[in-house]
Amino acid sequence: MTAMLPSERSIMPTDFPYTIILESKYKPLELIEEKLIADSVQPWYNETLCQVNDSVVRLAVIKGDYHWHHHTREDEFFYVVEGQLHIDFIDPDDPRSSQEHPRTISLSPRQGVVIPKGVMHRPRAPERTVMVMVETDTIQPTGS
Repeated sequence: MTAMLPSERSIMPTDFPYTIILESKYKPLELIEEKLIADSVQPWYNETLCQVNDSVVRLAVIKGDYHWHHHTREDEFFYVVEGQLHIDFIDPDDPRSSQEHPRTISLSPRQGVVIPKGVMHRPRAPERTVMVMVETDTIQPTGS
């Protein structure tokens, strides 16, 4: 079931207080106004900015902890624009790492990381954080 905004762009319903807009906001050759969007929304917000081949570029504004999850077939790229992002993960090469004792990658503005497919991870933001994600269009952000 998909609700529609007044602009008739689709929103994905969630169990988490997270607005998710799956339809691409920008078409090829249109100027993408990331800051304009980011400055006008509150955490938790996730919007697809555009499509690039079989991938999408998404803008997220978050604060707090997301849930543990993994993507079976897809890598996921995170790039911080503002704020701080910590990504806890279970290192497949370290049997001592777990959800109770994860490894953590911390990102500041202008830093990014690729989380490989199959890696259990949990993004967290101790403050309002704006980030851009690149992932295949088969990844459905669930917010739950």
